[in-house]
Amino acid sequence: MSERRYLAPLPLGGDEGPPWSKGLMARALAATGLTPTRAYELARRADADMIDRGSLELDLDRLAEVAAETLGEQEAVRTMRRLRRLQALQHLELPVVLLVGGATGTGKSTLATEVAHRLGITRVTSTDFIRQTMRAFFSREFMPSVHYSSFEAELALSRADEDLAGDATLRGFLDQTRNVLVGVEAAIDRSLTEGWSMVLEGVHLVPGMIAVDRTDAIVVQCVISISDEQAHRSHFWVRDAATDGLRPLEKYLDGMTEIRMIQDILVERARRCDVPVIENVNLDHAIGQVLDLVLTGAERLARV
Repeated sequence: MSERRYLAPLPLGGDEGPPWSKGLMARALAATGLTPTRAYELARRADADMIDRGSLELDLDRLAEVAAETLGEQEAVRTMRRLRRLQALQHLELPVVLLVGGATGTGKSTLATEVAHRLGITRVTSTDFIRQTMRAFFSREFMPSVHYSSFEAELALSRADEDLAGDATLRGFLDQTRNVLVGVEAAIDRSLTEGWSMVLEGVHLVPGMIAVDRTDAIVVQCVISISDEQAHRSHFWVRDAATDGLRPLEKYLDGMTEIRMIQDILVERARRCDVPVIENVNLDHAIGQVLDLVLTGAERLARV
C-alpha cells in the first residue's frame, strides 16, 4: 500500500468529487504558489460566495471570477492556470520526482521543502544527507571525496589528479558528484519501486549527470541560482542566525569564490541541457516557478 503521492482532489462539492472544504481549498490554492495568507483569503471569499448563492458546490469558472475580484486579473489568471494543471497531476497514476539543484547557499533546501509541503509530498531528502551516509560506509582512504564539502572537494584529489589540466575546484566537485550520484540513483529507484513521490535537493544534481528520462515517474529538474554575489552572501548570514551558528559562517564566506565557481558550472550545464534556471531573488516567486514546472509537466503527460 503506497502513501498518497500528492494532494487530494479539489474539494469543489457536487456529486463527482469531495465535498466543499474551505481549508482543503486553501491548501490546494497554496499549491499554485499563492502565499498561505492569500490562499486562505481566496478560499474564504469563495466560501462566502457559495453561502450567498445558496450553493453546495463551486465550479472553476466561478472560482476564477472570485479570484479576479480577490487577487486581481493577472494573478487570478496565473492561479487558475496552475489550479487546472494541479487537477491534471491528480489524475495521473505516476509519482513525482522533483530534483532541485544549485550551489551552496542559494536557498534550494528552503524552496524544496516548501514546494514539497504544498504538493503534499512527504519524502524530502538532500544529496548532502546521502553523502553523509556514504561517509559512514566508505573511509577517507577508500573514497576521500565524500569527506569534504562540495566546494572543498579539491582537497580529496591525489597528487596525480592535481597535475591534470583544468581547475582543481571543479575537478574535485565533479569527482565527488559522480560518487554521490550512485547513492542518489539508488534512493530514486527505491522511492519509485514503492510508488512514492519525492523531492531531492542538492548541489550534486548536476544537469547531464543524472538520468531524468523515465517512464515510471514525472521527473522535473531545475537549478536555483543567485546572480548577485552580495545577495548570495546574505543567505549565509541569514542561515547562521536561523541555525544559531550550527554551520560555521566563516567557512562558507571564505569559500565564496569556489561556491560561485560551482554555481557557474551548474548554470552553464543547465542551459546546455535545457534545464530551467530559477533566480531566487524572491522566495514566493521562485516557489511559484518551481510549482509551474511540476504542474506543466503533469499537464503535458495528461495530454498524451
